[in-house]
Amino acid sequence: MNLSSRPAYPWLLLAMGTLGVFSALGLARFGYTVILPPMQAGLGLDNTQTGALATANLTGYLAFSAIGGALAAHLGPRLVIAAGLAVAGAGMLLTGMADGFATAALWRAVTGLGSGAANVAVMGMWAGWFPAHRRGMASGVAVTGSSLALILVGPLAPAIINQAGTDGWRQCWYLFGTLSLAIALLCWLLIRNRPETARSLDLGTPYGMADSPVQSNKPEGWGHVYRSWPVWHLGLVYVAFGFSYIIFMTFFVKHLMAAGGYTRTAAGGLFMTMGWISLVCGLLWGSVSDRIGRKWALMIVYLIHSTAFALFSLSHSPTGFTAAALLFGISAWSIPAIMAAACGDVLGHRMAPAALGFITLFFGTGQAIAPSVAGAMADAAGSFTPALLLAAAVALLGALGAATLHPAPGQKTPP
Repeated sequence: MNLSSRPAYPWLLLAMGTLGVFSALGLARFGYTVILPPMQAGLGLDNTQTGALATANLTGYLAFSAIGGALAAHLGPRLVIAAGLAVAGAGMLLTGMADGFATAALWRAVTGLGSGAANVAVMGMWAGWFPAHRRGMASGVAVTGSSLALILVGPLAPAIINQAGTDGWRQCWYLFGTLSLAIALLCWLLIRNRPETARSLDLGTPYGMADSPVQSNKPEGWGHVYRSWPVWHLGLVYVAFGFSYIIFMTFFVKHLMAAGGYTRTAAGGLFMTMGWISLVCGLLWGSVSDRIGRKWALMIVYLIHSTAFALFSLSHSPTGFTAAALLFGISAWSIPAIMAAACGDVLGHRMAPAALGFITLFFGTGQAIAPSVAGAMADAAGSFTPALLLAAAVALLGALGAATLHPAPGQKTPP
């Protein structure tokens, strides 16, 4: 019996996708947050340069996200996910060898290239294996890979750094790169490319018969992705998440240490706590979006994010910082999960990866610009408070943009 034709295979696929997100986003992107202070000291960087390193990584992600989505739609996700994770793993290993700003920026960009291809391919898989009323759930489970990375990195990276001394940040990158290469191999061995004989998780519905409005494999379907106003609209709303959350995540530990007087270990502990809380966010809000519609779920989550970022920026006590971390954690990765489900709703399973790759260009543009802007603002102001307030304002704009979305055919709306 073919592996992908087994009734339980979608669960295995979901586990592999979660590991893919763990590597592509959790280690490759969010690992930088905890490693940043000693890496900054070791390479002699200012805040503008550390922001530029994040921008280099996110520019690489942006450059390959749309291409990765298109390749996944054409070649299938297996090759794109495995190759992307391998490139990201190699980039992390080489980041650990960086001797200055220029080489660090180069290898962070390479890491981003692999991350963009792998993550978009992972998140685009679910429309082919799950019907519309289960897509939010599936996407929500997959994005918990980022949460698992926060849980691992939060205590582990400070422990390695404290033990290894000035080169501890290099040891962290070597570990993250090695883990990513191992996950790339697992994904290559276990992921299958949507065979017609496979069964979806929804009571044995045959693959390819999920309730999507568009199922065409014809070449003209590609042009429809880029001409679709609903897809553009989703992309414009997605910009706000990319710009706002990356400021919070990139400078989370730095702000805690500078404004809150946290030690590296204490800041890593709160980072880990946020990871534990965020384990439920994707499943929670993905399932909520299945019930009340993508539009309303997005509005609620953006409002929670705006509140969390504002509270984090203005707090001067552990209570405020913790409350902000918990607010973000309960909603952290839900927007990408909802967006992945929405792409399947709008264009169907065949074009969902391409649509997700396209709107990720908007998301990626926001998150590529934001760290450099935030780093420059911090150097000018002497703190990260103005940059975090900017993140809160942009998240509020995201809520307003979500309010103007129209439900896709078959999507529920609140009574």
